[in-house]
Amino acid sequence: EIDRLIPSLQAIHRIYPSVKISVDTFRAKVAEEAILYGANLINDISGGSIESEIWRVAAINKTPYIAMHMQGNPQNMQDKPQYKNVVEEIIFDFSKKLKEMKKAGLVDIIIDPGFGFGKTISHNYELLKNLEAFKLLGLPILVGFSRKSMIYNYLESTPEEALNGTSVLNTIALQNGADVLRVHDVKQAKETLRLLQKVTNPNL
Repeated sequence: EIDRLIPSLQAIHRIYPSVKISVDTFRAKVAEEAILYGANLINDISGGSIESEIWRVAAINKTPYIAMHMQGNPQNMQDKPQYKNVVEEIIFDFSKKLKEMKKAGLVDIIIDPGFGFGKTISHNYELLKNLEAFKLLGLPILVGFSRKSMIYNYLESTPEEALNGTSVLNTIALQNGADVLRVHDVKQAKETLRLLQKVTNPNL
């Protein structure tokens, strides 16, 4: 990871010195090196479940941290994920971890319910419908739907044909309390946001 990331971080900063960079890793050492070379944000798909030391690394460097929820690990997360109540269980899991994150010194925390990570299609849509419940945690909420299987499998299409579905889910998520969209199709996401703002606030 370090061998792939560091040359890229150096190149991006050389060409675009003012750009903000998010690095996706669950490894503390990778996060430490990435921050050293200019990463502005750490996005951990395990929310510290794999290496909780990553919390200390982000805290010491005063780097914002995205904690995503994932049931299991990347190898087994989609092997029949089960919840009695997916919304309540994920909120409870976050609430426990947040206590430990704050003990480690983390201040700037963003939460991500982890659509598609250890969830069935039904779990994903239950989370989306009840996204506002995560406001109980008092932190910004990030969501990422871009061309995921929860869209194209449901529509019986392909990732390449999932842009319209992505835009719809982004819109619903924003209406249900999302603060940050993680997207692949940046231009289209900005257009969705601009249109939603126009509808909800015609004076803009």
